Amino acid sequence: MATGTDGAVAERRGGRTDRGRGGRTTGREAFRRAAVVLGAVALLLTGCASMPAEGDVRRVNPSLRADTDSQVRVFGVSPQKGAQPPQIVRGFLEATTSDEPDFTTAREYLTDRTSERWDPFARTTVLDGAPSVLLPGSGLTGEADTGHTLEVTGSTVALVDSEHAYRPSEGTYRETFHLVRVDGEWRIDRLPDGLVLAESDFQRIYRSVNTYHYADLGPDTGAVARGRDVLVADPVYLRRRIDPLTETVRALLDGPTGWLSPVVASAFPADTRLAPGARLSLDDSGVLTVPLSRGKAGKHERPILVDRAQCARMAAQLLHTVDGQVSGRIDRVRLTVGRGGGELCSQTRERARAYAPGRLAGDTGHEYFIDDRNRLATVVEGTDRTTPVVGPFSSGQVQMGTVAVSRDEQRGAGVSLDGRALYVAPLSADGGPGEPVLISEAVNERDRLTSPSWDGLGDLWVADRDPDEPRLLRLREGRGEPEAVEVVGLGGSRIEALRVSSDGVRIALLTSEDGRTTLQLGRIERKDADGGASRATVEGLRSIAPQMEDVVDASWAGDSRLVVVGRESGGVQQLRYTATDGSPASPSTLPGLNEVTGVAASENEEEPLLADTKEGIARLSRDDWELVTEEGAKPAYPG
Repeated sequence: MATGTDGAVAERRGGRTDRGRGGRTTGREAFRRAAVVLGAVALLLTGCASMPAEGDVRRVNPSLRADTDSQVRVFGVSPQKGAQPPQIVRGFLEATTSDEPDFTTAREYLTDRTSERWDPFARTTVLDGAPSVLLPGSGLTGEADTGHTLEVTGSTVALVDSEHAYRPSEGTYRETFHLVRVDGEWRIDRLPDGLVLAESDFQRIYRSVNTYHYADLGPDTGAVARGRDVLVADPVYLRRRIDPLTETVRALLDGPTGWLSPVVASAFPADTRLAPGARLSLDDSGVLTVPLSRGKAGKHERPILVDRAQCARMAAQLLHTVDGQVSGRIDRVRLTVGRGGGELCSQTRERARAYAPGRLAGDTGHEYFIDDRNRLATVVEGTDRTTPVVGPFSSGQVQMGTVAVSRDEQRGAGVSLDGRALYVAPLSADGGPGEPVLISEAVNERDRLTSPSWDGLGDLWVADRDPDEPRLLRLREGRGEPEAVEVVGLGGSRIEALRVSSDGVRIALLTSEDGRTTLQLGRIERKDADGGASRATVEGLRSIAPQMEDVVDASWAGDSRLVVVGRESGGVQQLRYTATDGSPASPSTLPGLNEVTGVAASENEEEPLLADTKEGIARLSRDDWELVTEEGAKPAYPG
């Protein structure tokens, strides 16, 4: 999905002619040396910290805690007798970082009435450092009878709503806390609902969990076999140590988050919840029993009436959500009516594979690229050898700038080297690619067609960057007349590159405006159109790498993760993972690589990353970059 022009790629290929003969350094050797230098620099930087030989013992700022503190359990400290308002507020904020399920100690800082009303789960505000407590200029004098007001402030990094959905947010947090005396001691009687945490505390306390819901493909459901059974990841943030298995199931039964809900649906009937008092655990035989009920606890409970097919979908949805949330292997999920009630159904791990997330992503990890003769080529599986893909896209009849291979690897979609024409043909057909299915009328090469992208339904997506008529286009099943797709909220931005997820309901867009290129994620909503066809629109655009002001490329790298190449303001270029909700994704850092112009990843996270660099195409293997070929560009996996 690189934003560089095909012309730049062609010029760069022309410079890769030095094979290292006559004792010269080869590109592969130079690449290895550069990687070693980058690694040494990183090691040197990480080694610059040292233990001071002398000095006072000081309290550590929570914002400076290391990621390794995620294994440390934290408990709250009760308010001290005679503590003044600033100490009470700071003590309360510290107590909310504890691992107590119901914030028992934090509530000791509140009046009894306020403790009953305060809802810590309403929202979580994440700050870039510890929150500051501001003292009033007049101090405490004369305020004992009327109470005392303090202000808590900080720079906002993100918000997590009551649905556990994360959203990047920049701004200033500023809220007031009011205190009164209770039996001679200061206690908080007015405060906002929710929590306010330093980013380091948030990362220690919370973890990202993928809940899964079924894609709502609307009129396109029949485009693939079992189109109702395509699972889509919906990441949420849950507390690490508070009964993680039970809380994960609760989050799943709460339904999809607001952003994703228009394009997914749950197999569970509305108002389905865990039976009262249920605490889930895996038994010794690898069976997870989940007792369910409907309606409000103790009243208005309704029976769970589902047939076996729907129940199987429910169990599969739950199994894939909780898989990996416990140390043991889950071999079977049992859904029951209440605690100790009859079994609704069960689903084994083997049978649930038919519903596995990413099942439309394709089964192979074949690596494709454009070689130095502008042909589609591939890396021979299990070797470092490369070879042209015999067929229309290597026939030489049309020089290719980029080619996208369909998820089933039956078809290709290639954009000519000048970016003007789009060709679609069977991957291994005889002859050339035929007539173009789309032609850009733009004068300048950089204003023409982007690299195309296939979703798992077989639809082909491409953008025309023509300043006179910029548009996003879809070719249903890769054929027919291209349909213009409305992108709601795009405004004056232009699409520079795109990648569609295999599930067909999410699209990553690189958009540019005023010299800044950003990464945005949109929902693909499919609705009925005239004549029984479907009409697609992209809705809900949101920035998922807001800290980067110059994004070069991005690629799907998992169910809810993308790999991004770009730079922050005033910073150097870097590769990093980002989640579809805009939160940092694991691993947080990737080995450095010089002058990356493009990146390719697979939704199968076991496949290695590929990078397009000035030296050639590199592959990330065993935490180190290796040069695959010096004579190629535009690496890609199917999709």
